Amino acid sequence: MPKHDDPTTALPGTGPEPTAPAPPPGPAPTGQAPVGRTPAGPVPAGRAPVPAAPALVGPAPVPVSAGPGYRAVFRVREFRVVFVAHLFSLLGVVVSELALTVLVYDLTRSPLLSSLTFALGFLPYLVGGTLLAGLTDRLPPRRILVVCDLFCAGCVALMVLPATPVAVLLALRCAIAVVSPVFNGTRMATLADILGEGDLFVLGRSLLRIVSQSALLTGFAVGGVLLTVVPPRGALAVTATTFLVSALLLRLGTVRRPARASGAADSGLSGTWAVLRNRRVRALMLMFWVPPLFAVVPEALAAPYADEIGVSTAALGLLMCALPVGTIAGELFAGSFLDAATRSRIVLPLAVTGVLPYLLYAPEPGVPLAAAALFLAGATGAYTLGLDAWFVAAVPDEQRGRAMTLMTAGMMTVQGIGMAGAGIAAEFAPVHAVVAGTGVLGTVCLLAAAAELRAAGATAETRAGRGGRRPKGETGLTGM
Repeated sequence: MPKHDDPTTALPGTGPEPTAPAPPPGPAPTGQAPVGRTPAGPVPAGRAPVPAAPALVGPAPVPVSAGPGYRAVFRVREFRVVFVAHLFSLLGVVVSELALTVLVYDLTRSPLLSSLTFALGFLPYLVGGTLLAGLTDRLPPRRILVVCDLFCAGCVALMVLPATPVAVLLALRCAIAVVSPVFNGTRMATLADILGEGDLFVLGRSLLRIVSQSALLTGFAVGGVLLTVVPPRGALAVTATTFLVSALLLRLGTVRRPARASGAADSGLSGTWAVLRNRRVRALMLMFWVPPLFAVVPEALAAPYADEIGVSTAALGLLMCALPVGTIAGELFAGSFLDAATRSRIVLPLAVTGVLPYLLYAPEPGVPLAAAALFLAGATGAYTLGLDAWFVAAVPDEQRGRAMTLMTAGMMTVQGIGMAGAGIAAEFAPVHAVVAGTGVLGTVCLLAAAAELRAAGATAETRAGRGGRRPKGETGLTGM
């Protein structure tokens, strides 16, 4: 994605953008937070709270009754468009990864370069998440989403060309990974504009995560079937089309919203540090980053573990599926049967115990017990629904896009680090011991992260008391 330091410079491929009507005046619907710029984070002593700015341009969230479920989210027309676009974009990512891996191996016969294709999907997230995060607040969000999809379609189209050498194929894979956190962070911030900052946002985020986890179960199967019909470059051509469809849906099916921050907003690392100076936001990001750092270890070592205990490839498939199936089950249960208050109360208990089931690997169990441990670990991922609500409430609106981009970039980066660390540890210790040790080390680190989050909440509440009011989102942490 080209870097545009001047926010007034039009990005290609967007055209004129009609402005959506402003929401009607009056109180927000029951069960939803008002969409607009309200103070967030602690108010420094001696400084008056910042008054709320006018609401963002766009349709008001649809009123729903108390305790909305997933069906209530789908009643919001604009979310349905974003959801379908996400399906097409995700299909493009999953199939292109598989097709590119096969293509690189066909061209080089090198397992190292083939596996490197997957690794390149993680590490560039750090670059895009830090250097390009400022774009998410300085440019209209719909423009960013559309241009990112078009950019990915262009990269994949270049991969299709027979003359494209392997080095360029890998560079294009990196380019897609660099813009991915910008796209994901912008989409997450836009969900708060579409659904409000309350329960609908949490359920909308949950649905997108469930789709992403489901892609781990079905996406590679679809790609494998596709590769039996067409060659790798043909599969890549199909994925270029999916990115174009996603761009078209977002361009025609979502409304134009203005940039959240002015063109003078900090960019690059200075803007990143401006977000991380907020202790509570920093602590919340840590709680998003630490669990996946350890959660990926059994998946990264699934093949070596299957070889260690001498089971078939079918059993390996069961081990690979257990964690995402548990994650989907946990999210569906929490989103369907728990109210917002309960989801908030279970955040820390579930988060700190999320990798404890890995201790079941200590006696080198068979496939059923190992799969049960992975399923239980995945199910604890239901804590993310409550954590999402805390995060969107804590981040100032003018920093929301950048903060969410940093959060998603960090999550992808730590997964790459976790996989690499697991592989290194397995060179010196049996796989089952590495996984069980992860359960111990991960729990200690999660307890430390939870303690920091509670301390950050206590500090915020103290400052809020000095300022005479509680800032947006500063609730409930000290009581957990």
